[in-house]
Amino acid sequence: MEIEYFIPPDEDVWPKYHEEWLQTSYKWLLSIGLKPELLSFDVHPSHKLAHYARACTDIMFKFPFGTQELQGVAARGCFDLTQHAGASGKSMEYYDDVRKEKYVPHVIEPSIGVDRLMLAVLCSAYKEDEVGGEKRSLLQFHPRLAPIKAAVLPLVKNKPELMEKARAIFTRLQRRYYVQFDAAGAIGRRYRRMDEVGTPYCITVDFDTLEDDTVTLRDRDTTEQRRVSVAELIEFLEEQIDG
Repeated sequence: MEIEYFIPPDEDVWPKYHEEWLQTSYKWLLSIGLKPELLSFDVHPSHKLAHYARACTDIMFKFPFGTQELQGVAARGCFDLTQHAGASGKSMEYYDDVRKEKYVPHVIEPSIGVDRLMLAVLCSAYKEDEVGGEKRSLLQFHPRLAPIKAAVLPLVKNKPELMEKARAIFTRLQRRYYVQFDAAGAIGRRYRRMDEVGTPYCITVDFDTLEDDTVTLRDRDTTEQRRVSVAELIEFLEEQIDG
């Protein structure tokens, strides 16, 4: 997956755009949950560059099997467009309204492999810790990337009034996000199941819910729990996922 980002042909212009794309790419990788200690930069020396390239820097990721390229950002000059022009017989010149001139743009090309990016996300997200004296495995996906945004868990399934209330909350949340409903097994086991698939929030519907319309909201990473009103759930998820 790559982008062809066109820039003016001046020799003093491309270093600025090349660095901007490197920093933008790095910040984006951090924003989706990649750990900074697993990322590094590999600047290609001039004698290893393609004959047309001004510069090329790879963003590297430390996988369990070794450090490998995750994304490359190359300053490729006008080579791509001149090759297209020669093969197609079509002019690749661009008229710049600001400069009042025509030129063949130069290219900054960020490129990234989707498969290895997904593997990097999984490697960054995987964690083992201990909760209540028991070993726990979890995926610390950023809420934006988590396949399941939240799980609705009735405290017990043999109380029709709890199941009905939990189903109503589930249906409401489902209109906005992909959420799961889980009523099978002890509440602790259900928390662990959601931790393992990276669900950031668990919403427990208990007997207090029937009295005051509040639920227990559990955070995957910290396991901290707090009471929030049902009316606040959508707003809370929007802030965490879309904010």
